[in-house]
Amino acid sequence: MLLSGTRGWDRSGDMAAAGGLHTLLPPPCAFSPPGQGLLALSGADGTIRVWDTQGGGLRREYVPSAHLSATCTCLAWAQGRSDKESHQKKKRKADAADGDEQCDLLAIGTATGTILLYNLLKGELQSKLVGGHDNRVNCIRWHRGLASLYSCSDDKHIVEWNAQTCKVKCKWKGDGGGVSSLCVSPDGKMLLSAGRTIKLWDLSTKEVLKQFTGHSSAVTSLMFVTIPPNESSPSPDPAGLYFLSGAVHDRLISVWHVRTEKKEKSAALSFTLTESPVCVDLTPSESKEEPLKLAVVCKDGQLHLFKQVLNGNHSKPLAPTSTLQIATSGSDADSTPRPVPILAANLCPDRQSILLYYGSAMQPVIEKVVLRTDEPHRCLIRDTQKTVTLRKDAPVTKVKTPVINSDSKVLVPGTPGHGSVLPAESARAKKADGKRKPGGKEDSIEDRLDAIDIDPAKRQSKGGLPQADNFSVLLVQGLESNDSAILNKVFPSKNENLIRKTVAKIPVYAVIPLVNEITRRLQGNPTSALMMVKWLKAVLVSHASYLSTLPDLVSQLGTLYQLIESRVKTLQKLSRLHGKLYLMVTQVAAYEKAQRTHVNQEAKLVYEEESSEEESDELIEHESDDNWDEEEEGDSQGDAESSDEEDMNVDKVNGDSDQDLGNESEEE
Repeated sequence: MLLSGTRGWDRSGDMAAAGGLHTLLPPPCAFSPPGQGLLALSGADGTIRVWDTQGGGLRREYVPSAHLSATCTCLAWAQGRSDKESHQKKKRKADAADGDEQCDLLAIGTATGTILLYNLLKGELQSKLVGGHDNRVNCIRWHRGLASLYSCSDDKHIVEWNAQTCKVKCKWKGDGGGVSSLCVSPDGKMLLSAGRTIKLWDLSTKEVLKQFTGHSSAVTSLMFVTIPPNESSPSPDPAGLYFLSGAVHDRLISVWHVRTEKKEKSAALSFTLTESPVCVDLTPSESKEEPLKLAVVCKDGQLHLFKQVLNGNHSKPLAPTSTLQIATSGSDADSTPRPVPILAANLCPDRQSILLYYGSAMQPVIEKVVLRTDEPHRCLIRDTQKTVTLRKDAPVTKVKTPVINSDSKVLVPGTPGHGSVLPAESARAKKADGKRKPGGKEDSIEDRLDAIDIDPAKRQSKGGLPQADNFSVLLVQGLESNDSAILNKVFPSKNENLIRKTVAKIPVYAVIPLVNEITRRLQGNPTSALMMVKWLKAVLVSHASYLSTLPDLVSQLGTLYQLIESRVKTLQKLSRLHGKLYLMVTQVAAYEKAQRTHVNQEAKLVYEEESSEEESDELIEHESDDNWDEEEEGDSQGDAESSDEEDMNVDKVNGDSDQDLGNESEEE
């Protein structure tokens, strides 16, 4: 039984923020109930594969029709019926066959809220549960009677389904936020739900019996533990029911008492871990004195084993009894030992061994290991490359090797974007020789570089390396490994054409991690924000169609939207302030420039007249002469006027003489 909510191993450490809980999560996985020996894995492409844990072969492969838009988020195997129930219910053989088939049902939760029921025996989709959730399904738990199952989602609700009619039996609000995990009690009468707090529900009335608080982050692991009663009192002990809980970024596994009559708010005991738990499994004790065996896989890939008798409270966290790790041999001179992370673990029914799952979803390695709690630290040396190679079947090919001429060039595989060219002669020699002879002379580094023609000058003459492919590979590697050193080599690029081509070449599963990294860097200094805006524009232009298919796009881009909105609100105020500051700076600069400018006060040319006194005397004389002339003209005008008057008087007296003169003149 897998308790991690079928979430697998989390390679990134950035999952605490709201909306970023499901970012970069690996594909989910789930071990089948004891006796079936199966492991269900969901690949990155949405394909569901069922592997045999005994022989390691592939049993079934199923690709949902909406595997790209409605990706798989959780898996849950149906639990088998008990023998008492099968004898009490007298059914026909056909009904019994249907019951056996129903034990092999695999519930698949999707990101759109739909739940698929896959029948392993028939190898096809049996039914589809629609209408219960409108957001991502986080966890699915089957009821022990197989007639119903429970699911929780980010839409804050818990839904009880009828597995026969595929209809919603009951739906209620589980928490103020999203509900991340569920667990049904062994008697089928109570239900645990984990959101912001852990709540214990009565399934008959859908009322909260008790609440538990003790985790600051989202709870992803829940499991009931039953302590058998004493032999003297065979009646069930209400104090013998516990449950375990684990949360994201919490390096503890807490154990709680399920006692509704007491108001204890703290955990009974806790187990300390090196990292947050991603997979938890346990073997319950058969007697009250027998210790409980607990196996926890942490985010760092280590497996911690605990042995503890649940008989009271412990104030201090308990350390693991044994720690198990897997690493490569590193026997070659060129290679160094490196850890191989354990992805999931399942305790076997024999109580003496454990199943380990490591490798990848495409080529999983399932190994059965004997439990040894006497060794505090245990490291298993495994060569994963040889193990995976042995598991692959040799493909049948009809491809013939072409004849290589002297003028032809041979391209060798390598990193995308680096088309290494080898001369035909060296390629033929390499193919003919195969391995280097013991007495042969090894080529130097200079000869190898000359052979692959990687001279930068020659590359520039041929147009240069396609930097977009190189940058896209580095970008994906930096996002998957969360390595800031690699990302700092890619993001400082200022070439918009290169940025656009790099973003266009990354795979779709790296788009959301890239958006989260851009959002984180946008919140930094202004210089980083100027660079990240170009990358954000390229992502929205190149991958808008993929982003529009995500059902949880609002939660994924919520932080980025709030960041942009806050920046836009202050843009108008900043522009006004910028204008005022620019005006003040220009005025200060103009004033300082005027102060620095020196005006020469000395005259370059001075004109002086010969004697200014003579000019004044002549001016005075000229003014006196003018006055004199004006007076004479006035006197002469007065004399003229008087003579005219006299003439007029004479004319009046001698009027006739004037007329005669006039007549004479006319006659003339």
